Amino acid sequence: MARMATFAQWVEGARPRTLPNAVAPVLAGTGAAAALGGAVWWKALLALLVSLALIVGVNYANDYSDGIRGTDDVRSGPLRLVGSRVASPRAVLTAALVSLSIGAAAGLALAIVSEPWLIAVGAACIAGAWLYTGGSTPYGYRGLGEVAVFVFFGLVAVLGTQYTQALRVDWVGLAAAVAVGSLSSAVLVANNLRDIPTDSETGKITLAVRLGDARTRLLYQVLVGVAFAMTFVLMAATPWCAAGLVAAPLAVRATGPVRRGLGGRELIPVLRDTGLTMLVWSVAVAAALTFG
Repeated sequence: MARMATFAQWVEGARPRTLPNAVAPVLAGTGAAAALGGAVWWKALLALLVSLALIVGVNYANDYSDGIRGTDDVRSGPLRLVGSRVASPRAVLTAALVSLSIGAAAGLALAIVSEPWLIAVGAACIAGAWLYTGGSTPYGYRGLGEVAVFVFFGLVAVLGTQYTQALRVDWVGLAAAVAVGSLSSAVLVANNLRDIPTDSETGKITLAVRLGDARTRLLYQVLVGVAFAMTFVLMAATPWCAAGLVAAPLAVRATGPVRRGLGGRELIPVLRDTGLTMLVWSVAVAAALTFG
């Protein structure tokens, strides 16, 4: 019988290392809105609440769905609440639904004060969060997780943040969205690279399982490279966007274990360092677009 998880275990189950995936797109999108002269800070805060609630919700939903399937019974990564038997599936499902509901409520408010048609976009985001590992045919088990992360936490999150504030998008927002989406996808690629052995055994066919170890490592490095290529593209908007290169040392540190062929728990720091790279890049570029 599952015992009651501690507060610290619930926090770990929410996967704090993934929170930069929620914060970075809002920063980048707000910077892109500021470049159009349309930044609205209270809308940025509302967008941040939406993004944080959705990512915590998808993390708990993933924990629940993988846990009841037995995918997490053997892991080399951080704690999973259901798989580790420290919380009941029902409790984790409830946490997921509460988090997604908070995101839905905040998103509804943001859509109403911006453009009502954005409600449909929000509904798609929530469906994407649940169907990642939930439902009878989860797309995360068919190698589409990285694509979804690029779309939802890159294109939709950055351009959506820009649009709700400036009421339009432009090439600057798109370039920032590609950069953030690439780094956000790289976080998942690193996670799935670490889990190739256990995912293969349990039938979870991620993109990493499909590509194999060597090509997954190459994909990770390409995604990080794309983000920094977008830095040079954004310098056409303002040379101050070169500030994004301040994140390069973090990126080098993040890619090190991947390039050296490390595996298992030795890849866990890659998730942290990739997230930090994305966060520092977004802060620097957002500041450049706002004040440059």
